[in-house]
Amino acid sequence: MTATTPNHTLVEPAGSDLPPPAGSSGMPPRPRASTPILVLAVLAVGFTLWAAQGLILPVLLAMFFALVGNPIIRGLKRVYVPRFLGALLVITLGFGGTVLLVEQLVQPATEWVREAPRGMRSLAPKLRKMVRPVHEANQAAQRIASAASAAGGTTAESRTVVRTAEARDPYRWLASTPKVVSSILAVVLLTFFFMVYGENLQRHALALLPSRQQQKITVEILTSIEREISRYVLTITVINAVVGAVIAGVLVWLGVPAAEALLWGTMAFLLNFAPYVGPLIGILTLLVMGFLRFDDWMALAPPALYLLVHTLEGQLLTPIVLGRSMRLSPLILILALMVFGWLWGIVGLLLAVPLLVCVKLVLSRIEGMEGWARLLE
Repeated sequence: MTATTPNHTLVEPAGSDLPPPAGSSGMPPRPRASTPILVLAVLAVGFTLWAAQGLILPVLLAMFFALVGNPIIRGLKRVYVPRFLGALLVITLGFGGTVLLVEQLVQPATEWVREAPRGMRSLAPKLRKMVRPVHEANQAAQRIASAASAAGGTTAESRTVVRTAEARDPYRWLASTPKVVSSILAVVLLTFFFMVYGENLQRHALALLPSRQQQKITVEILTSIEREISRYVLTITVINAVVGAVIAGVLVWLGVPAAEALLWGTMAFLLNFAPYVGPLIGILTLLVMGFLRFDDWMALAPPALYLLVHTLEGQLLTPIVLGRSMRLSPLILILALMVFGWLWGIVGLLLAVPLLVCVKLVLSRIEGMEGWARLLE
């Protein structure tokens, strides 16, 4: 008998062509921050934004105004106006127009503040006259409740609440005037320098990138983002100005004096930068103004027309002009308004939407971050 040795064939296990596990190629996996560290980082950033608002807000306002003026400067550059002169012209016209507008608004605003307490006292009789049927029904219900209380032997105790008004320092505004003036000058100067030297600063920053290909791609992305953001900010500013002008014209048509109508139109222009919250404040303000200015149901005309103009702007004008690419989620908008309003007050409400649009445009142009941009839509 001859002994035969069995042939042992080495069978390669299935899946051997799969890539090696992470870390086997010599490159360690990318470390990921833990959730507590991320939470602490978010809290630290939020506290920094709140604590340093005196430094951050002038810079953000200057960038906002520079984005408004950049399309105008580019248009002037096409007709061979140097960027320096174009920026100086835009700053001069913008600052001069703002000063003239403030001069027109000081007198009606002062009269409104002076007459508001007396007007609020006269507001109660008008409201009682309009809601007299409801008031009579309420009195009947109170009489029934009083009879039931008397039958049960219960007595009501009257309580007097004493409120102490905080003493106001009449000279406090004098101490804050230099700070306000310095902030305004800082915003004006920063806006001018952003308009003139923003491109050079961007070019020098991009020169720090290692390869020419990266520099070229980054320049294209940043240029496209800057142009889209400038177009959006300028367009939304023009739309809000049109809304303010229409509301001022409607109030003049209703019989409101032109100076006071200009005051409410300017208020509508500024409040329209904060969607939902701003128009709601404007409607409530014009409701009070209507009751103080008109009698009977005519008092509801100013807020009703304000709501009509805002609805036409929000549902027709803005979507047609800007398109759906600039639309933002209402939930994200409300959250952004809450966060920035809590951080920076009125200025935060005005800057929340432009900042959110900037974030969306940047995320949509960065590879791998398109999902986050779609989340904001």
